[in-house]
Order: sequence, then structure tokens, then C-alpha cells
Amino acid sequence: MKRNATAVWNGTIKEGNGHLTTQSSVLNQTQYSFNSRFAEGVGTNPEELLAAAHAGCFTMKLSLDLTQAGYHPEKLETKSIITLDNGKITQSELLLHAEVHGISSEEFEKIAREAERTCPVSAAFSFEIILNINLKK
Repeated sequence: MKRNATAVWNGTIKEGNGHLTTQSSVLNQTQYSFNSRFAEGVGTNPEELLAAAHAGCFTMKLSLDLTQAGYHPEKLETKSIITLDNGKITQSELLLHAEVHGISSEEFEKIAREAERTCPVSAAFSFEIILNINLKK
């Protein structure tokens, strides 16, 4: 499987702007700029997209692993916080809130940590990944 996205940038780094389009067209000439990355400007940015990719991939992998272990996840909600420090992405912190009935905290944590380690996006990152778990029984 291959997926793609296209970035177009016009102008200098601070005064210029660009847009991103994904193969699925979910992002369709979505604006990004210096201000949307480093300030509070309108549009997306690479770190936000990495956060979405990591949260989405991990959550799907966790659902798969729980299902294969015989559990039925009611709700899995993951927030990824990407840290950009001195021009380098240094961390993704995953904040997981889950509703899975009939599973012990220990079993859930074991499955969640394995999902974090083995989701394809986690495997692609070379920076620190932190997983914080909140299981509602």
C-alpha cells in the first residue's frame, strides 16, 4: 500500500504560505504557513499532522490488539502531543482514555504498551514516545 500527499509553498519562509493536499482529498489545498506552525495562525502544520497520524494509528492498532485478545473496546480516545524543540521534533506524548469492560488494568496496560510499540507510525519515529493510560471500567 502507498499513500501520498502534496505540499506547495510560495514565497519566503516568513512571508510565504503553502497548501497541502492528500490523496483522499480530506486535506484539499489546506493552508499552512510560518504563523500556523510557530504562532497561532490559521491553517495546519507538520507537527499537527504528525500528531493526528500517531494518535490515529496507535488507536487503530490498540483496537485490533484488544479485539484479537477477545475484548470489545467501547471507546478509545487518544491525543498525541508533538513537541518541537529548537527545530527538532523530540517527543510524541500519547494520552489514552479508554472504555473496555471486562479487562484488568494490568492486561489493558500490557496490550496498550505493545500497540504503542508496534503501530507503524510509532515504529517510524526516532524520538521519544510517552504513553499515559486512563482506563475506565
